[in-house]
Amino acid sequence: MKPIAPGTIIFHRHRGYGVITAVNLMTGWISARFGNEMRTLDLNLSSDEVQHADGEPILFRRAPPDQMPHARLMAMVRQLHQAGYQRLYLYSWPKPSGLHWRWHLFTGPRNWMERPWREGWYGSGADYIFNPVMGWGDAPGETTEELVSTLAQFDPVGMAQALGRDEDHTAWFEAVCEMLLPDYTYTLGWDSRDGQLPDVLPIIPVRRGVPPYSGPALPWPPGWIKMWGGGHLATTTATLLPSKKRRSADRGPADTESDILR
Repeated sequence: MKPIAPGTIIFHRHRGYGVITAVNLMTGWISARFGNEMRTLDLNLSSDEVQHADGEPILFRRAPPDQMPHARLMAMVRQLHQAGYQRLYLYSWPKPSGLHWRWHLFTGPRNWMERPWREGWYGSGADYIFNPVMGWGDAPGETTEELVSTLAQFDPVGMAQALGRDEDHTAWFEAVCEMLLPDYTYTLGWDSRDGQLPDVLPIIPVRRGVPPYSGPALPWPPGWIKMWGGGHLATTTATLLPSKKRRSADRGPADTESDILR
């Protein structure tokens, strides 16, 4: 979108062409003068359908911006799972300072502890709030489809390693996305030194002003409980998954190969 500032020529469907005299991007209001009118007119960029002189709409988003990219990454991974790239996983955890959240995409075997690192497949909210890109050649504000396309062009070898089936994790991830997007994400950043593994998946908002998550409790990903030896949690995890999304969770412990860490 083109920048706007005092002196920008605009078009309004009722007033015609005019020029901006003042801009307040904190509120979304501008002042503009049209034709021979001596007085300026105050317009709201969210509701008054102001356009650039060439007809491009001027859009203003009232909602606060995402401080972390995790929800956008979840939507992208969800779409790739639906396309058959089920061996793609999203790991997220807090930085030691606790002020920001890191993320890491990895492919191949679902091994949460020994995740392969590829350039451009990891990042931090500390960088995202100043430069809202993932790091694989994407542009700020790209749609889910555009993120998929730019990642595939950036690292086709890495994408090829994500092609394959992991039905248990895909079902879990779909259920989590259904409950959390677009305002929340999950974190796997539990440290055994902090005490016992929480019974449910920790949920965090992706922007300021979002109320705490109040939806149904969600389980940890398949294999996570066994990795930490939380035997008493293995039976409760299945009951936390929404019933319409529950697939192999009712089969009991270690009935399938993908129930354990590979």
